[in-house]
Amino acid sequence: MPVRNRKQLRVAVLADSDTRWKWGSLTASRIAPDSVALDGYLLRGRATPTPRQLREIGVRADSLREVTAVEFLREMESAASGDRESRGYDVVLLALVGGGVQAVLHGLAHAWRGAARRPVVVTGYVGVVYEKLADGLLLRHGADVVLANSGYDADRFRAVYEGVGADASAVTECALPFLGGEPYTGGADPYTVTFAAQPSVPDTAADRDYLLGRLVRHAESHPDREVLLKLRSKPGEHTTHIEEIPYQKLAQRRELPANFRLVYGNMGEILDRTDLLVTVSSTAALESLHRRIPTALLTDLGVREALGNHHFTGSNCLVSWDQLDAGVRPEPDPGWLARQGVAADGTYESAFDGARARVAELLDADRPALAPYYSRTTAPGYLPRILARHHLAPDGSPLPGAPAADRAPGPVRQVVRRAARGAYRHGVQRVAPVIRRMGEL
Repeated sequence: MPVRNRKQLRVAVLADSDTRWKWGSLTASRIAPDSVALDGYLLRGRATPTPRQLREIGVRADSLREVTAVEFLREMESAASGDRESRGYDVVLLALVGGGVQAVLHGLAHAWRGAARRPVVVTGYVGVVYEKLADGLLLRHGADVVLANSGYDADRFRAVYEGVGADASAVTECALPFLGGEPYTGGADPYTVTFAAQPSVPDTAADRDYLLGRLVRHAESHPDREVLLKLRSKPGEHTTHIEEIPYQKLAQRRELPANFRLVYGNMGEILDRTDLLVTVSSTAALESLHRRIPTALLTDLGVREALGNHHFTGSNCLVSWDQLDAGVRPEPDPGWLARQGVAADGTYESAFDGARARVAELLDADRPALAPYYSRTTAPGYLPRILARHHLAPDGSPLPGAPAADRAPGPVRQVVRRAARGAYRHGVQRVAPVIRRMGEL
């Protein structure tokens, strides 16, 4: 059995958005048994992080560059065929949407065919899993480690895999890697209420304007408080989800009170000054609960799967703006917190022990070829479409005409790429919503 003889691990993280880069890079440092040399790869697309978003996240890597899926796969093929001590990766972490994970898994299986040794492949979810559970999980099947952010998720993940006859041994319980910060002690001056906005929840202008109006009303009725609207992205930027109706635009139509502000920045730094966190279903609620900050999940628009706040049933944190305005401060249920991996009881640092042990075990073992559940036998009408989106053939090989990776793009090519991405983002955020609204007339 091969044994690792190098203390520092080389880890490659492939991410397709700002939040997934944050999750992937922090997860790499949490699950690696030893110190990490981290190379970041940003998948080129509509949500590729901007320099501002990367600065806001604040995570540093030894290298960071933008690639297509085919370019990344060729890089991994080259690394695996070289001198392992100088070039090869020990761990490849895929921080992508489900279809991207599946495509890259098949691409890696093709790239590493015949290789004497391959890296450990890890994937997971960036936050709360409240929709497309079966679809997302089966698209992630095939990785050596599929991380579950809580015991609750781990049970659900295994049930899905076992329910279709797929191997569930890759499911490994841990926690969200970005929980942390000092526990809330109260007594801040001024008392600060933060609303954590989400790009796609709710998804209508009327609902978003309603929430903005309630937040403004709260500021007006509590002039001694600071009321913050924490935004994920600036107009023209994208995150994991598309934001078609930015709160910034809705806010321009209102006269805002002096104690109301729109803010950007690292969520942890915003929580440092927050006395009450309010949201619909943002993962920021878990960060807040971990720090014992009073946290409210709004019921004003209902408790619905489409909103994601149904995930918080049993938490004792589901309240309305009317209740908050009347002075209600939710007290979370300890049992619910424990099941959700929030670890407000101080056990957070041990939450990654199992994942570290699993990765260490795999690093010291012979690993078979990657074998996702979806194949040309099990999903012949589904898999080829997923692979084709990333310029891959049904066997995981690059399609003819796929972007070359044997040379860095020249200045003209870089300008064309930036212009094309900008045009695509403009179309998604500005033109497409108008067309949809016209279709509803």
